[in-house]
Amino acid sequence: MDIGDFNAIVHKTFQGLGDGTVINPTKLTLDLGETGGYPPYEGFMNAMPAYIGWQDIAGLKWVGGFLGERKKAGLPYITAMILLINPHLGTFTAALEGAYITNMRTGAQTANALRYLVKKPSITVGMYGAGMQASTNIIAISNLFDISELIVWNHRRSTAEQFAEDMKDIVSGKIRVVEDAEEASQADVLITVTPAQEPIIKTEWVKPGTIVFPLGSFQEIEDDLILKADKIIVDHVEQALHRGALKHLTHEGKISKDDIFTTLGELALEKTSAGDLSNDITICIPIGTGAMDVAIAGEVYKRALEKGLGDSFDFEA
Repeated sequence: MDIGDFNAIVHKTFQGLGDGTVINPTKLTLDLGETGGYPPYEGFMNAMPAYIGWQDIAGLKWVGGFLGERKKAGLPYITAMILLINPHLGTFTAALEGAYITNMRTGAQTANALRYLVKKPSITVGMYGAGMQASTNIIAISNLFDISELIVWNHRRSTAEQFAEDMKDIVSGKIRVVEDAEEASQADVLITVTPAQEPIIKTEWVKPGTIVFPLGSFQEIEDDLILKADKIIVDHVEQALHRGALKHLTHEGKISKDDIFTTLGELALEKTSAGDLSNDITICIPIGTGAMDVAIAGEVYKRALEKGLGDSFDFEA
């Protein structure tokens, strides 16, 4: 599967979320010390079930992120497995490693959101973070848009420079690595993919006509920027209100479902339109749904069966 396949599957699944043929409960989190509590493992696991109507499959992604001992062991931050079932019988049909699918669908979610929001072929992007999900976002966006300039900020410059080198054959335009986080905010689209727990992007930096994607699990943009936004667009209302950028504003009663302009599913179906965003500050939060993972895993499973792959395995001691 190439990035065009990922983008197409995510688009079709957004449409299913919009018309109700995709069922996606809110994810359940097991905190394993991510927020500093007990137990002290600096990690979390999410259980993310979904049913995909257009594929007639169901599944669950069990996914998490760990620092601490996992980081010291040299292992990637994300760990994930996806289990698929036959929804008619409830029998398990496949088990797939899920970290790669997680990273790729995360990028495809952003790319498709831009497909629904941006009406021009070329955009500039300010990227905060330079890890795997920063890469998959740029790869997916480049499949649908010409990135005329990519401005990269990361807390460690050497990582940002390596990211720029890795993306030079993906991005058609200029790539700049900057020391000042404000410089990266001067773009059409701002994307944050960091583990930051304090705001990076300041409200006064963001000009009208900017679309901001706060994709991290914590607080990468100031609350005032969210409250000032002309439109807030999400993939899953209940989930987005209680996670990431909107979480504590919801708990404080400053944001509710009435403040959500529309969902990406409704935009994918053209039930609604974001309209002209050239004078708006738009916050778009595809917080991530199990539906995307299950749908992609379903396509991988289908293709594997067609090629006679993966029909048996052995557990290793």
